[in-house]
Amino acid sequence: MQRNPLLRNISYLLAIDEHRNFTRAADALCVSQSALSQKVRQLEDEVGAQLFDRSGRVVRVTDFGAVYLEYARRAYNDLLTAQRAMQDVHDLSRGQLRVAFTPTFTEYLVAPVIEHFHEQYPGIVIEMTEMSLDAVESALIEDQVDLAFGFVDVRSEEIEAEPLFPEQLMLVVGKTHPLAKQRTPITLDQFARTPLALLTTSFVSRFYVDSYFQSFDMQPTVALQANSISAVLKIVSRGKIATILPSTIEFEHRDLQYVSLDPAFPVRTAALLRSRRAYRSTAATAFTETVLNLLSDGCLSSLRTLTQRIWQPAGQAADHSRQP
Repeated sequence: MQRNPLLRNISYLLAIDEHRNFTRAADALCVSQSALSQKVRQLEDEVGAQLFDRSGRVVRVTDFGAVYLEYARRAYNDLLTAQRAMQDVHDLSRGQLRVAFTPTFTEYLVAPVIEHFHEQYPGIVIEMTEMSLDAVESALIEDQVDLAFGFVDVRSEEIEAEPLFPEQLMLVVGKTHPLAKQRTPITLDQFARTPLALLTTSFVSRFYVDSYFQSFDMQPTVALQANSISAVLKIVSRGKIATILPSTIEFEHRDLQYVSLDPAFPVRTAALLRSRRAYRSTAATAFTETVLNLLSDGCLSSLRTLTQRIWQPAGQAADHSRQP
């Protein structure tokens, strides 16, 4: 529960608006239903109008309540930002950092970054959230997260992107797969005949995959779809089915083979995303510096050249051997 009385009171109203039920709102707030009802009646007396219609089975916001909640929600977000700013300690001995990321980054990027940041600033509590790219952008705009890993081609002008490294989708196979030893890029005909395990449409990578298929009027052989990258990787490692994943996955999964395609997928640029308007804490600034340092001359520096090393133009042999 919020210690600030004003934040607490607004949170009561927002919870009722979200759940449309006093019992569920009280459970979410960890207060009794009677205490919640009493507080709402008190707030309605103070503002001089009824905020919620309780006559039906579902609690509804009144016309006056809708207007009031619009401004209350803005005030709530601003007060939370102010509270974080007041708690921000410049020596980074304590604090909080909220980081979001899309699922593919979980496989190779998030763990080493968090490990190094925690070693430097053990007093900072990190809240990590995996979500879709659409949800990442919404969370940044609504100030629900401080930073996020995504891509430079963001849709909202309210988000700025710090370019990190190039990334390219490739065909990924197990070492015993028939295509694992192929020294030339896979043609469209070969690609179409290759059984694939694809991520579901909730993944941003799937959008690029489907766009590639459509641009070449290609009908792929989809053997299965999954909403788990780890599940797809385990299936692919057994050698019968291929998948399409970012080349940067090789940073953590060197037991697999990464096969070039002809034509190749477009190269996209991974980025660290932040809201242009949100308060930038000292912890968020330090996290950004940590990421950039690791990519510049730290343990992640190979990510900036990994795509160029794996990819080979059509007609040139590709070396699929990998150093351990």
